[in-house]
Amino acid sequence: MVVDIKNLIAAISPDIYCDPSVKDKVKETIKAGGENNYLEAAKIAKLKDAEYMDIDGLYYKSPLDSPGIKAPIERHSVVYDAANENLEPVYFWLLDYLNNDYKKAKKVDKLIDNFVSSPGSSHFSEMGMKATKMQDEAMKLLGSANTVIKSILNILYDLKEFKIRLEVYKDLKSGDKAKMDAAMFSLKQVWLDTVDFKRGNTSIKQMAAQYQYVTLIDAFFAAKSLEDLKIFDSKAEEEKATEKGLKNIDINDRVKRILQQRLLEFYKWISESESELNKRFEIEKIYLRSQVNSVKLYSKWAKPYLKAAQDLEMRATPDGSLVNAFNTSLFELTLLAQGEYDLKGDVARHELPVMIEKAKSRKYWAVTVVELKFRSIPGRSGGQQYTFRGKLEANFTSVGLNDDELKILREQVEKDDLKDAFNLIGGATEESLSLLTKEIDEFLSEKKPEKDKEEKKEKSNDTNPFSALFEGLFTGWFGDKEKNKEDKKQDLSKGIEKDTDIEKIIRSQSIIQARTECSKLYTSFKKAHGMVA
Repeated sequence: MVVDIKNLIAAISPDIYCDPSVKDKVKETIKAGGENNYLEAAKIAKLKDAEYMDIDGLYYKSPLDSPGIKAPIERHSVVYDAANENLEPVYFWLLDYLNNDYKKAKKVDKLIDNFVSSPGSSHFSEMGMKATKMQDEAMKLLGSANTVIKSILNILYDLKEFKIRLEVYKDLKSGDKAKMDAAMFSLKQVWLDTVDFKRGNTSIKQMAAQYQYVTLIDAFFAAKSLEDLKIFDSKAEEEKATEKGLKNIDINDRVKRILQQRLLEFYKWISESESELNKRFEIEKIYLRSQVNSVKLYSKWAKPYLKAAQDLEMRATPDGSLVNAFNTSLFELTLLAQGEYDLKGDVARHELPVMIEKAKSRKYWAVTVVELKFRSIPGRSGGQQYTFRGKLEANFTSVGLNDDELKILREQVEKDDLKDAFNLIGGATEESLSLLTKEIDEFLSEKKPEKDKEEKKEKSNDTNPFSALFEGLFTGWFGDKEKNKEDKKQDLSKGIEKDTDIEKIIRSQSIIQARTECSKLYTSFKKAHGMVA
């Protein structure tokens, strides 16, 4: 994670949390749009300074004045230096406290987990060897996946060839005279080039070229049935057949005898070749499906190794305490705890009017960001696993965020992390397959009736995930909830919709709740670890 999480929050909600000196530049960067606009804006953004808030004194102030927005940041720092104690219990105390205290939280997320060790330490060597092993295993699996992808390309080429050839057989049975004639000529050409050509000097083409059977090829293409090549015993018999409307190709009997044999073989080949092509086409489709599944399976197997290799990379920011020859490690951890703002509780206690609860609004959360920096001395425990002792610096910051802001925060943190090799390598198989998806689906997907497609389309419109996500947005203070469930799309890449008047009140209350919980966390941590609170 390169971007500071606090600055990213300031970029996501600049009107509330960004320092006024850079707020305009941040908003311009976001409005410019782009794939990484929030990450770029976070490099410019700066979180507002924390201001003192008299929580008890808020009892005498009206929540409708949104006092929380006027002082939205609660921030505390504490340094815990215990060279003789392990740091793991301190971390798990914080994690358990957040999980227990934020009872209405969806979960406590670990957003950042980075470390770096001094090159001269045994911990550096061991982590490097583990990372190398994970990378080797992943590359073996990805190499196998790439081999299968090459096989898929060859299968797709074969399937296209089969499809083109089978289309000719369909044209032969289409009932359209022009298509039928063209299909017959095409099949005769294929038969001459692939079947009859194997006869060598006795093939039709060779006989026409070497033995002066100049009419042989033309007669073969002109003959539409064996009746066209019938040999008559006498002139009278031929005239009688002509009177009956039977047409006969005017060539000598020697050529007719050759063509009778070849034409009979050709008609048998048409029947057999169509059946054989259909079988091979189906077998190739089955093989294509198995190869696609193999690629997905290889990718699934490779991902844990790639993720482990990424996690073992040393990405923490080194400072002066990391001396090359020392046995030292630095750790950076960031936890995000979110508790749902208790709107109903405030209404029940008559702190807010009932009409606010009934108004349409987004959901707001009391959020605490816990940033931990460890400076430790790795030591062996029982000769095997490392334990870490040293110094901990903890920073607690509270904010109030809505659903949209939390969604973007998580997406941007993930996007920033996935700039690494894991994103480039881990997505290799999926990206390769995605380029071939259209062609693969053409052969593996069965076409559904138009009626089913329309029903599916209607169903997808009814359950549009974007409309479900943003259905809580509204332009006025009040509104019919069902009416507001209509699709109201918003381009979050260019900024989040501003709070309505009702939402400002709710955000203010969520900020006050977050500040209270953050202060309580800070005080409890100090008491639990023997500090003056």
